[in-house]
Amino acid sequence: MTKHFKDTRRWKKIVRSFPDITVTVLADLVADEFVFGEIARVSREAPVLILKHRDRTVVPGGGGNAVMNLASLGVNVLPVGIVGDDEPGALLLEKLREMRVSTSGIARLERRVTPTKTRILAGMSHTSRQQVVRVDREPPPLTEDDPAWPKLVKVARKYGEASDGFLTSDYGYGAATPQLLKQIMSDGCLENKPVTLDSRYRMLEYSGVTAATPNEPEVEEALHTTIGDDDRRLFSAGEQVMKQMGLESLVITRGRHGMVAFEKNAGPLPIPIFGSDQVVDVTGAGDTVIATFTAALAAGADTATSARLANFAGGIVVMKRGTATVSNVELQAAIDQYAAAR
Repeated sequence: MTKHFKDTRRWKKIVRSFPDITVTVLADLVADEFVFGEIARVSREAPVLILKHRDRTVVPGGGGNAVMNLASLGVNVLPVGIVGDDEPGALLLEKLREMRVSTSGIARLERRVTPTKTRILAGMSHTSRQQVVRVDREPPPLTEDDPAWPKLVKVARKYGEASDGFLTSDYGYGAATPQLLKQIMSDGCLENKPVTLDSRYRMLEYSGVTAATPNEPEVEEALHTTIGDDDRRLFSAGEQVMKQMGLESLVITRGRHGMVAFEKNAGPLPIPIFGSDQVVDVTGAGDTVIATFTAALAAGADTATSARLANFAGGIVVMKRGTATVSNVELQAAIDQYAAAR
């Protein structure tokens, strides 16, 4: 039996074990709203298009997309976060419940706006829709003196203790912060478990996490450097992040260049992109990567295997439009496709 065959068989076994694990997600929950319209004509009032409204959908975005991806993979997922007492918040919770995700750890706060990203997409009949503008509605960040703060800590500790892994998805809205995670971890409830991080703006401020999945621009911004096409700079940057954060593993995603996995006491592992590099939509791809990576680590996989599975999932989701997810069946099929190609 070849090593390649043994690897792919082991990868599928891990994916099939996802329904047996539980992951808690501390998340900034975002409502991704898509408004579709057909181009009717150019306005007489200004040189802009007039769209005839055709459809509207609202799906969980931000950390909510990581939750949806875990659920789609078959993982038992326990989200912890907040939404506003408004329509986007209600629709976000409804979508989670449709995926049979428990929402008991999500607080609905009065007089708070659910972070909402509204994308207006235009097109003609029988043509692809293109985004023409995005409108963001954002609440002020949650702070430690907010009454919801201790409730998030309490619920996250309870869920985390009963989970196989813990994911923090920080989009800057205050429901997932370095200070909040530090308080959650202070009682030791997350010891000996993978604690993964996806932080848009402040990755290096976190302590106690075991793994992170930034993209290359986020690493460049955090380290105030430029990587470009220089592999030596990339590997050096990865090792620097590993050391500064005390990580056990790190995955840096690089778009059409795939990703690089770093593991403590091991050399960097470049992983080429899976599938076509002619992507359709990168919206939420990072959420898919960290969801798959976390699920694999929680299932007992090593860094290299977890990164390869995350790479398969990322390659699938970028070929879908909008905020999308990858199913357990799709991920197993990708492994088969990879095996057949080799």
